[in-house]
Amino acid sequence: MPLTPPVPEPISAVPADFTESPLLTQSWLDLTFLHWAVDPGDVAHLLTAGTVPDTFDGATYVGLVPFRMHRVGWFRLPGMPYLGTFPETNVRLYSVDAHGRRGVVFRSLDASRLIPVTIARTIFRMPYLWSRMTVRHSADTLTYTSSRRWPGPRGTHSRITIRPGERIQEPSALEHFLTARWGMHNTFFGRQMYLPNSHPQWPLHRAELVECDEGLTRTAGIRTALGEPISVLYSPGVAVRFGRPAQAGGTPTPFRTSPT
Repeated sequence: MPLTPPVPEPISAVPADFTESPLLTQSWLDLTFLHWAVDPGDVAHLLTAGTVPDTFDGATYVGLVPFRMHRVGWFRLPGMPYLGTFPETNVRLYSVDAHGRRGVVFRSLDASRLIPVTIARTIFRMPYLWSRMTVRHSADTLTYTSSRRWPGPRGTHSRITIRPGERIQEPSALEHFLTARWGMHNTFFGRQMYLPNSHPQWPLHRAELVECDEGLTRTAGIRTALGEPISVLYSPGVAVRFGRPAQAGGTPTPFRTSPT
């Protein structure tokens, strides 16, 4: 059985704003959120050091999120139209650190621009991968495709098609838990770091999953049989700001798959 994790901060649909200038700016557009519930003990070993799985009603979640990155920019400089604009698909897990800060841990981030992928991998130690990708609107559906190029495994792919539906006026507590994530946990040159972000409350829509053929979650280390996602959501997107990183610090109580 899992031991008691740190007491997490409250789930909030609206983040605290930054007092300093943003480190990064960007927009996330045409997002689809696919989520599967898993046992925390099945994924705890995949998280960044200094974090444990964040849970909702005893379960944690695997997220698969394809979208369009738009105009990544540094500080207050204008976002880049080509190098900063590309399709992306990430596999993420849900984390909480010793300070109770909720966040995500990215297991993989496929993107279609080689230069941003190389910079993210070499400087920021982020698990970005170069892939051939498309995002296509057709009638009432939206299709995301991805095929891994470098560093591999080559050919790891995904094809996801959804049909967006009505706007959600009052998202559920679980929908806020899955989407209202105001930071990411990562290890940077051996230090446990937390990178906060801020954006308007998500405009969320119901969505029908038409097709999901993907190998990204398994390649990212998820060994649990996932089956059909329990949550499928769509958002037209938000403008995002990232603040300066803070050290995660501390040693949260670990999750274990057997009693101690």
